[in-house]
Amino acid sequence: MGIKLISNNKKAYHDYFVIDTYECGIELKGTEVKSLRNSSCSIKESICRILGKECYVIGMNISPYEKGNIFNEDPLRTRKLLLHKAEIRKIEESLKLKGFTLIPLKVYFKDSRVKVEIGLCKGKKLYDKREDLKKKDMRRDMERSVKA
Repeated sequence: MGIKLISNNKKAYHDYFVIDTYECGIELKGTEVKSLRNSSCSIKESICRILGKECYVIGMNISPYEKGNIFNEDPLRTRKLLLHKAEIRKIEESLKLKGFTLIPLKVYFKDSRVKVEIGLCKGKKLYDKREDLKKKDMRRDMERSVKA
């Protein structure tokens, strides 16, 4: 079947250094999967938290399914991520270090199942962002000169 990308968090790569990534499932209710098939999902403002012994994604917006009924779920509700206990423990230990956060990077279908790729990230300083922009501009200029 392959992978079909639903949503990508480009802002996370601009604002954070991605140290480690994890692939996990997500607990969905009602018509949320049908809504995801229409690619109506936003993870730009979302963040992951470990509460108790479980991992949750907060602020992920899955728009209500237009052909749904009155039982559609709240678009911004907190959704549980499906990870192994060992992975949650490892992430929790890493989050205790200064400056680390857990950010959703991608939402995609993998063999008809919805998967979320979360990243253990460390925030960038302003000079790091400027440096990345300079590298990107230099790479773009080199590609233009090679084409010409």
